[in-house]
Amino acid sequence: MRLTTKGRFAVTAMVDLAMQPGSGPVTLAEISQRQKISLSYLEQLFGKLRRRALVDSVRGPGGGYCLAKDMAQISVADIIVAVDEPIDATQCGGKENCHDDQKCITHDLWAKLNEHIFDYLGAVTLKQLVDDQKDRTKQNGVAQVKDMREIMPKRERTTVSA
Repeated sequence: MRLTTKGRFAVTAMVDLAMQPGSGPVTLAEISQRQKISLSYLEQLFGKLRRRALVDSVRGPGGGYCLAKDMAQISVADIIVAVDEPIDATQCGGKENCHDDQKCITHDLWAKLNEHIFDYLGAVTLKQLVDDQKDRTKQNGVAQVKDMREIMPKRERTTVSA
């Protein structure tokens, strides 16, 4: 199983958005600059996040995006599912046709792993990630949001391939 750039960038951008002071909508250009994520890629991701009612968009001067829900009500799983990121360690996409059109002997193992991963990501809220980031920022004495890919511990950045 592998969490692709799409899922990681969506979570990173949502944490960045949630960390901005309540002064109004945040532009994707600002997130792009802070997180070094392509603006056009963010536009695609935020279109999906908006359709799933995780963010609201504000048009016009001073427009941008803001959270559509309280950050304690948004899980990492919500974000990943919103951007169509599959969380699947099976080779068959859950269709149980992994070995000669039959369920392979390790299918149930990978299906259970999927459940555990999804349960874990469902239990981690955007608020928890923001609080963790703010704690790190206080400890480092840094006032602004950094590129979260540089701050995230290496073990959280690794991917697992099946």
